[in-house]
Amino acid sequence: MQKNLTDRELLEALADVVDRNLARHIDTVADWQPHDYVPWSDGRSFEFLGGTDWTPDQSELGETAKLALTVSVLVADNLPSYHRELGKALRTGPWWRWVGRWTAEENRHEILIRNYLMVARAVDPVELERARMAHMTLGYRREPLHLIDVLANAAFEEAAAAVRHRSTAALNENPIVTGIAERIAADDELQAEFFADLVAAALDLSPDQAVRAIADRIAGFRVPVVELPDGRTSDTLLAEAGIYDPAREGELVFAPLLERWNIFTRTDFGDEGKAVVEALRTDARVFASA
Repeated sequence: MQKNLTDRELLEALADVVDRNLARHIDTVADWQPHDYVPWSDGRSFEFLGGTDWTPDQSELGETAKLALTVSVLVADNLPSYHRELGKALRTGPWWRWVGRWTAEENRHEILIRNYLMVARAVDPVELERARMAHMTLGYRREPLHLIDVLANAAFEEAAAAVRHRSTAALNENPIVTGIAERIAADDELQAEFFADLVAAALDLSPDQAVRAIADRIAGFRVPVVELPDGRTSDTLLAEAGIYDPAREGELVFAPLLERWNIFTRTDFGDEGKAVVEALRTDARVFASA
């Protein structure tokens, strides 16, 4: 039987992997600026400063694009909660430096989307602000997880975010929205790669323990859900709009990462790990046709 490693042992054993991947990530990610994507010349003041307040006819975005961008900005608005939850597990050395880098990148996404929505008058700014206040007041708290679970869940979350933003870009709403969504999706994909590489390293250290964590996170995976101003929830509406459908998570989120980790072809699993792999082969969340 393989020996399970404690979180402290894993933090120490994987520290060099984190350091290398952080350096690679910084070298790879584009050095882009949020202000470059915002059509500032289209902006004007609201009534408080002598201009005109928002009215629905000012928005030139389709309903699906408005929904997708509203959900994206509200999810990003809850960054302090996500930072706290990630920092609980990754609070030392290069791990903490990665938490800082990831937080800064996520904050950049929120800044960009909100600035665009306001300048373009794409959505009701009052409703959006009220939704932000409610969403952040509710906050986000994750169940206590061990380190490998945290890493696997983060890899799935970033892969899911990339799917959502690629779908938003595919709407071809307008060149600016397409560019914003593609830019953020590219960041999501690199963040998913970072977390996935750490899971891969954990698999090499403790295969059975790691594959058990991966399977558990698939079973418990849920994308962040936002309650919108009209009382409806983002998960239902995004699925209806074809932006992000949980029914396709196996195909678009889980299966690509399982393949990246060579879950079904590895030969280093013990009896416990082999049993987990066999269960994954018939898991309807991974293979919808099963």
